[in-house]
Amino acid sequence: MTELILASSSRYRAELLAKLGLPFTTRKPDIDEKPQVREAPHALVLRLAEEKARAVARGPEAALIIGSDQVAVCDGEILGKPGTAARAREQLSRLSGNAVLFLTGLCLLDAAGNRTQTAVVDTIVHFRNLTAEEIRNYVSREQPLDCAGAFKSEALGIALFDAIETTDPNALIGLPLIELCNMLRAVGVDALASTAQRSADQAS
Repeated sequence: MTELILASSSRYRAELLAKLGLPFTTRKPDIDEKPQVREAPHALVLRLAEEKARAVARGPEAALIIGSDQVAVCDGEILGKPGTAARAREQLSRLSGNAVLFLTGLCLLDAAGNRTQTAVVDTIVHFRNLTAEEIRNYVSREQPLDCAGAFKSEALGIALFDAIETTDPNALIGLPLIELCNMLRAVGVDALASTAQRSADQAS
């Protein structure tokens, strides 16, 4: 099997990719993630997902490289990672009672052939009306400072919501596995292939 590389230092994305049971390595991409002037959120996550993948490519190596990026959009404004507890509380206060759009961009780069597959998965999160005490307690307990929207949906953050609308629950955590499996199958990598078949493919 061609080497699989995750262009990310995020432990959340690595944990998601590990669910597929495919061997992979990680490389940290070094890119400028600031939006360009008048760049739409969809265009932003697509561009950054591909730039991350290309940033860790080492020439035309025989590797499939996964890049992903995510932003939260509330009232047309892109929300970044809070970074501090105070900003996390501010973000959650703003999101309280609102429907928030999360966009997760995905790129699979076939470095040997310089071919890419890209997609954006939308997730709408409906936040409950949260009290100041609930927000304060949540941020204190989970410290979601490195997460867009200031929550971790795979953990206690689920208690913040009324509902989630998505085609892939993994997208909200940071890596759309359903779309990624589709992309991998398109280049001959099947997570459901037997171990023996994978060994045979790798040997050939």
